[in-house]
Amino acid sequence: MTQQSASTTALGNPGEVFMVFLRLGLTSFGGPIAHLAYFRDELVIRRRWIGEAAYGELVGLCQFLPGPTSSQVGFALGLARAGPLGAVAAWTAFTLPSALLMLALGFGSSSLAGDMAERVFHGLKLVAIVVVAQAVWGMARTLTPDLPRIIIALAAGLVIAIVGGALGQGFAIVLGASMGLMVCRDVAITQDSGMAIMVSRRFALACLVLFAALLVVLPLLAAVVDWPSLQLFDIFYRAGALVFGGGHVVLPLLHADLVPTGLLTDDRFLTGYGAAQALPGPLFSIAAFLGAIVGNGAFGALAALVGIFVPGLLILAGALPFWAAVRTSPLARSIVAGVNAAVVGILALALYDPLWTVGVISWTDVLLVGAGLLALMRRRLPPIAVVALLLLASTLTMAFRV
Repeated sequence: MTQQSASTTALGNPGEVFMVFLRLGLTSFGGPIAHLAYFRDELVIRRRWIGEAAYGELVGLCQFLPGPTSSQVGFALGLARAGPLGAVAAWTAFTLPSALLMLALGFGSSSLAGDMAERVFHGLKLVAIVVVAQAVWGMARTLTPDLPRIIIALAAGLVIAIVGGALGQGFAIVLGASMGLMVCRDVAITQDSGMAIMVSRRFALACLVLFAALLVVLPLLAAVVDWPSLQLFDIFYRAGALVFGGGHVVLPLLHADLVPTGLLTDDRFLTGYGAAQALPGPLFSIAAFLGAIVGNGAFGALAALVGIFVPGLLILAGALPFWAAVRTSPLARSIVAGVNAAVVGILALALYDPLWTVGVISWTDVLLVGAGLLALMRRRLPPIAVVALLLLASTLTMAFRV
């Protein structure tokens, strides 16, 4: 694989990148996997910004790393098209629509009251259950295809159930990596596709050092400096740095830091998470909603939003020049396979608690969740249609129940 700098491969300008990704940010419903399909249709097939093989290589890299996969892919595509400013333009435009909507919901959620608001919020919780259940099923089929990885997923779920919180999640990830080293040595290695999106090794190393330094220093600063925005940035940075498997997996990480500590109630957290499923763009935009509530305004929303995205983008920039060597290492593949299996267990437990335990309060809710899953997974209805139908059905059933 020939190394090239991002600047030598740039063919467009940041303004062009911004407008293309703004349209994607307004129309890309359905979560990370759907986003990757939208990117492929728009930028590989129609605009030919990147070749099919190079795109597949890029997706493989971003799935290998912690962070929001679709946002990382978009960032790298902007980098390839228009250099560093193109990368920033791609991330900003893709994130902006959903972040603004989530910010507005964060500002308005405290003033929304009454029966109708309660019914809508309850419907959003059911939406979250359906979408996460679909994600768990899809991830389980891909990431736990054999008995050893099923065992890793079950062990990770057991660790979370016993230890709980962010500490339990950290233990579960370490356990997955350790077990992966022992039982996942036969994970297949795909052939190198010749991805040419690169940054210099010096810049990449600087990004990796900054990623690690922030991960270590931020908790220490947050403990001694009485600055709420810094503490909020630290919480969301750690969540973004430890997310393997896409946006859905951030649910248990953020819940562990925000709800048990009293910063947020279960109801408001799950309302925001449900709303995030209904919007286009990255699921990480829930940070704008949570930051606006916990941080009391737009500044808190900005600290949370930047905090949750920055680690994934730093580690992507740091990994680009070294990907060719790492991706063919059996040791690295076995570790990642174990971590990915553990992620399935972590997310499966989060599906039960808090999603199911808080969101399902009657037998009609059970039926609505089942119908939503059937519509999404068997009937292949568009996600936005499933969201609308669930909200309508939940509102009507709660009205009749009253």
